[in-house]
Amino acid sequence: MAEDKKSFEDNLKDLEDIVTNLENGNVPLEEAMENFKKGVSLSKKLEKTLSDAETTVTKIMQKDGSESTLEDKDNEGNE
Repeated sequence: MAEDKKSFEDNLKDLEDIVTNLENGNVPLEEAMENFKKGVSLSKKLEKTLSDAETTVTKIMQKDGSESTLEDKDNEGNE
């Protein structure tokens, strides 16, 4: 499970490499199918990372559009 420790950028690069490899069509069918499965898995992982980041950003933004820090949000609950 070394993939779990890779950064978003590393996983994105791996996905791009898989797509390029599949587009070139220079691999046996079995290898192409394994690469496709890995690509789908990476795609889902990347999508979740982006979704989580979007959720975090949304929580930080105030309703009026002004920005807030995570510390501000933490302090609001303590008052």
